[in-house]
Amino acid sequence: MSWEKFKAECEKLAGGRVEIPPKEVNADLAFACFGLAKSQKRNPFEIAKELEQKLAGKKFVLIKNVSASGPYLNFYVNYEKFGTAVLKDIMKQKTKYGSGKKKKEVILVEFPGPNTNKPLHLGHMRTMTLGISISNMMRFLGYRVKNVDIINDRGVHICKSMLAYREFGGGEPDKKPDHFVGDFYVLFAKKLEGQEGAEQKIREMLVDWENGDPATRSLWKKMNRWAIEGFTQTYRRFGVHTDKSYFESDHYLRGKKIVMDGLKKNIFTKDPEGNIIIDLGERSLGKRVLLRGDGTSVYITQDMALAVERYKDFAMDRMIYVVGEEQRDHFRALFSILEILGYKFAKQCHHLSYGMVNLPEGRMKSREGTVVDADDLMDEMHRIAEEKLRERNVPESEIKSRAEKIGLGAIKYFIVKFDPVRSMTYDPKASIEFEGDTGPYLQYTYARANSILEKSTKKARAGHLDNEKEHGIAKKLSQFPLIVEKSAEEFKPNLLANYLFELATLFNDFYHSVRVVGEKNEAERLALVSCVMQVLENGLDLLGIETLKEM
Repeated sequence: MSWEKFKAECEKLAGGRVEIPPKEVNADLAFACFGLAKSQKRNPFEIAKELEQKLAGKKFVLIKNVSASGPYLNFYVNYEKFGTAVLKDIMKQKTKYGSGKKKKEVILVEFPGPNTNKPLHLGHMRTMTLGISISNMMRFLGYRVKNVDIINDRGVHICKSMLAYREFGGGEPDKKPDHFVGDFYVLFAKKLEGQEGAEQKIREMLVDWENGDPATRSLWKKMNRWAIEGFTQTYRRFGVHTDKSYFESDHYLRGKKIVMDGLKKNIFTKDPEGNIIIDLGERSLGKRVLLRGDGTSVYITQDMALAVERYKDFAMDRMIYVVGEEQRDHFRALFSILEILGYKFAKQCHHLSYGMVNLPEGRMKSREGTVVDADDLMDEMHRIAEEKLRERNVPESEIKSRAEKIGLGAIKYFIVKFDPVRSMTYDPKASIEFEGDTGPYLQYTYARANSILEKSTKKARAGHLDNEKEHGIAKKLSQFPLIVEKSAEEFKPNLLANYLFELATLFNDFYHSVRVVGEKNEAERLALVSCVMQVLENGLDLLGIETLKEM
């Protein structure tokens, strides 16, 4: 690809890795001299200037100019040659543009990891959006990616729904089955939480479950079946693909065995209450309970066994857990324990931590029933999209299919455009606007580009780009491969989302100021338009967002 050739030429001259510079630096690529400054114990400003002088007067293939700016050596592309070459690359490679060569490395991505006591909610939608984006980008770059899920189908929270059903419920679901189960979790919080004896009943139910009590197990199987049936429907609608689902109930005993083996080897110890623990004080993680005194397990017990089981199944080179920031210390402890136990893969485990998702009204609370269920939000966004399409006089036969793509695109893009480490506030109304930094805006830009191509009778042909707006678009198009790579390797799909918005903004500025159809250089501009369409399609597809040729 032309971009790779340009990048390779820059790196050869710089003697190191080059990157897209900060926005305030007006260059196409830059080499930061901080690393050399540290190794040579010199000022990075002097090193950058020295490199500039060394390259002064030399002729390059795709590089127009090289200059130093502070601690950076900046490279500027020769658009007379480069712009045309970029368009040719995109038109030739189409959906493969920006992709990487096949790799042997196996990467597992875990998401969304629901509990079977309630339906998926807005927080899970952030998990799913991040998981979809990361796995898509890794696969696009050539890695062997497997999506795995963990169904947390046992434990205290599950018993709360079960107890409420036993005390107040009965019967079969009269609504989507996971919502039916979730109603009992809320019911427990409202009618049983804090009452005398309620917590004891929960503990007894958990012990009965672990001892295989037939009545407890029968109720558990029934309610879990309902919850998982509902999850499957939501996954399908939101575009979640899972290669293998693991169930906590299948491997918690193996977790107990790992703990007991560690106790025999004096890796773990018992505290005065009879809990089996590990002291991770040297890693600033304190003491961690691995098995309760009553013999029941905790989340980390299962996660230890699950990691080992996954390695047996996939021999993964990397394992990415897409889980909220509140579990940061949990995963630090998990990875530390696996490393102490001698599992080499522990060093290749990564927690993709993300911030909370709030609403304009405040924080969501599952137990109080103030969460936004994923299904309800998808329905609401679909409804709003239908209203907007009717205002545009879209044929009734097309409205439902288009509204679904627009509604889901609005949710996914609004979520993914934020840096994962940040907490965010999801604003439903703002997310579905057709103007501004939204999914529908990108979908509309794609449709606008398509309308230009459909109006022309000429065939697109990559050729000379003759103004700054075209050069700016070509530059942005050329950066797509590097942006995808950077987004994936840094686990920041927001970088790709932000890039697509910037590309769409450049194109719309071009659309409003430059004619395409009927101009002397129509074929060359059609090539630019078609390439914008292709990169928008490639990028949105990586984010799990579908495009529309008409809005």
